[in-house]
Amino acid sequence: MKRLIILLWVCAFVGMLSVNAQDLVYYKQIIKELSSAKYQGRGYAKGGSNKAGKYLEKEFAKAGADEVVCQPFKLDINTYVGNMELSVDGRKQTPGVDFVMREYSPGVHGTYNLYFVDTTNFDAEKMYSDLAKPENKDCFVVCDFWFSYTHSKDFKNLQIPGACTNAGLIQTWPPILKFYKAYGDKVIDKPIIWATSDIPKDAKTITANIDNTFLKDYECFNVVAKVEGRKHDSCFIFTAHYDHLGNLGKKVYYAGANDNASGTAAIVTLAAYYSKNRPEYDMYFVAFAAEESGLHGSEWYVTHPSVPLEQIKFVFNLDMIGDNNPVQYVETNSDKGFALFEKINDEKHYFKGLNRGELAGNSDHYPFAEHKVPCILFENEEGDAFKYYHTVFDTYETMKFDTYEPIFRLVRDFVEKY
Repeated sequence: MKRLIILLWVCAFVGMLSVNAQDLVYYKQIIKELSSAKYQGRGYAKGGSNKAGKYLEKEFAKAGADEVVCQPFKLDINTYVGNMELSVDGRKQTPGVDFVMREYSPGVHGTYNLYFVDTTNFDAEKMYSDLAKPENKDCFVVCDFWFSYTHSKDFKNLQIPGACTNAGLIQTWPPILKFYKAYGDKVIDKPIIWATSDIPKDAKTITANIDNTFLKDYECFNVVAKVEGRKHDSCFIFTAHYDHLGNLGKKVYYAGANDNASGTAAIVTLAAYYSKNRPEYDMYFVAFAAEESGLHGSEWYVTHPSVPLEQIKFVFNLDMIGDNNPVQYVETNSDKGFALFEKINDEKHYFKGLNRGELAGNSDHYPFAEHKVPCILFENEEGDAFKYYHTVFDTYETMKFDTYEPIFRLVRDFVEKY
């Protein structure tokens, strides 16, 4: 009898933990799934984003949400799912490692001479005089990105059709190269290739076979799950974007484990928690599409919200939380909210500190902030995984799981006290 009582107590204790605590195993499972090849970087041309959205729709239902709906919208987006071949003087370059495309670039096909900008003794007039020579017609101009950025007035004509005869630009960066989608809603006239700064300075030519596909009015969707509370006049909203960068050619995809399978998985486990621990107020869990392409999903949502914006008590945006910096970076438009977060953290020691940054328009909390809705971004910066964001190395194997549990507990405690 004593052994039976002990066994029953253990089972009850384990059951209590499953109801009252975060689920790290389930969290990891979702991240591993979303960052797998099945979803091809959760981009557009291969349907990875929408396939991931359908997976999340099912997961929210499995997690116990009372309601799950998909909220469709459309966008224009430039993609790269065809040929992605580049060689420098016959030496093959690896997409995502040696080079990437600027997101609004057209395709490139052919062999081109290279012109290297003299950044030590820079003279804009001499550069344009050199480029007017017959041997430099239809060349690619090679220059350090930040140099061309700080001298943008001198370089702007290189991107204007008819203003200069160059065929395109190669802008160099130190490794590791990052790839973006933020301005991919258009295609410019001349291609821009980003390459590592170790491109040989005596290189003569490049040969490129690079395809782009521009998708007009591409339909994707937010996934909105609801867990009903005891009161319905106000609500909390947990958000994370589930899209990522998709493909760079036929073989390369950006897994986006930290960015942002990590935040997406967290809001699914939060939905599971609140479905077992019925909250005082309604809880919404919104997985946004098309964040990487310019916050399209969240901007659509704030103009088509689940409830009137004035009924939202607080928005928690989880973006890139798969890291291990013990000081947690946040952005918020609410002094009151931040003070409560600091008070909780001081008492519970979830993090060594909360580093409050300036509110910036680069994640899905920002459209809420523009509409005066109290909100906060959690993004774990400068940990061991941070250097891999927006690169092919942001994988399940390189991300960290240290910040999931403290963030989960911190927002849970906030909800209870706010």
